Amino acid sequence: MRSTLRPTRRRTAMALAGAVALGISGTALANSANATGGAPWSRVCSAPTAGTATCNALRVNNVHENVRATGITPNATPSGLGPADLLSAYKLPANGGAGQTIAIVDAYNDPNAEADMNTYRAQYGLPACTKASGCFKQVNQTGGSKLPRSNSGWAGEISLDLDMVSAIAPNAHIILVEASTATMTNLGTAVNTAVSMGAKFVSNSYGGGESSADPSYDSSYFNHPGVAITVSSGDGAYGVEYPAASRYVTAVGGTALKRDSSARGWSESVWFTKAAEGAGSGCSAYDAKPSWQKDTGCARRTVADVSAVADPATGVAVYQTYGGNGWAVYGGTSASSPIIASVYALAGTPSAAVPAADPYAHTSALFDVTTGNNGSCSPAYLCTGEVGYDGPTGLGTPNGLAAFTG
Repeated sequence: MRSTLRPTRRRTAMALAGAVALGISGTALANSANATGGAPWSRVCSAPTAGTATCNALRVNNVHENVRATGITPNATPSGLGPADLLSAYKLPANGGAGQTIAIVDAYNDPNAEADMNTYRAQYGLPACTKASGCFKQVNQTGGSKLPRSNSGWAGEISLDLDMVSAIAPNAHIILVEASTATMTNLGTAVNTAVSMGAKFVSNSYGGGESSADPSYDSSYFNHPGVAITVSSGDGAYGVEYPAASRYVTAVGGTALKRDSSARGWSESVWFTKAAEGAGSGCSAYDAKPSWQKDTGCARRTVADVSAVADPATGVAVYQTYGGNGWAVYGGTSASSPIIASVYALAGTPSAAVPAADPYAHTSALFDVTTGNNGSCSPAYLCTGEVGYDGPTGLGTPNGLAAFTG
């Protein structure tokens, strides 16, 4: 399985331009750009070998925080968007998720997952979610207690996922299922385990190139009626990844999310930095078109369905200590997938068939993203934000919960 994500190289001037959106000082980002050859952020997972996937998380380099030394400083705000920002932007209720179970599927182990997640939650005044209380479970791909080997890159992905679920659905129970490696068979087995353990909402923030085996993976791992399975569309700009192309999942694209003076208080555009970086989208080469998807420029499955913030230049706050130094700012469609999975959880029991179809029945309950692109393509809607459906952002971003109800 080939990844479509490639390393990013940005000039110092472009790094400084993102400072205001991040809430990071220009000096900090200038130092970051100088130290990394001009790249203000980096992907955290290694490029995959054949037959494997990579995580879609991007971490802003050298974010300096006065809260790193102790982890929690009440009265100090980490850089990046926090829970209140995300709830405000997407018109979501606070303190949601009670009675629901959300699963996160990732590869390898983060030995600090529980502690880091609870530092994040304490910082923002969210309730603790621990193994001791029964709120949090951390298992291997078959549900056992012997966890896979630790990996500092995927630990960043895990921290991002857990913190986004905490931000959107702080009262939900969380299951972290860790695959032994990043092969599709191991990750798919982890998805099946998450469902068997009772999760009705499963987030997957990884992907790789499409292959002729994908339809068989669909039936083996992602065909779970009544379970909302979300998948990142990828960070490689125009182009399709799997399993976002599965007809059984909600493919989640990405936006740049900024405060403004509108009635909403926020604006969004297609996330795109340059040809090698942005929200994935396009027409699948192998997966059949689901009946609920009606666009006419792609005879097969079109990616994406919906979207949420993914641009690291307008990224989210994350706390990570295994492979990180505490507070960080993250982006990538790895952020948008757990956000949308959690929105499904806030909305209640998903539809009995394929929950990915639900937003298509409630298009007016989404913020339509109509500006920006992630490259050049034909037909143009596959890579360009337009009124109504488009590839990079799908039908749009959450405007409350109505679009995600069964």
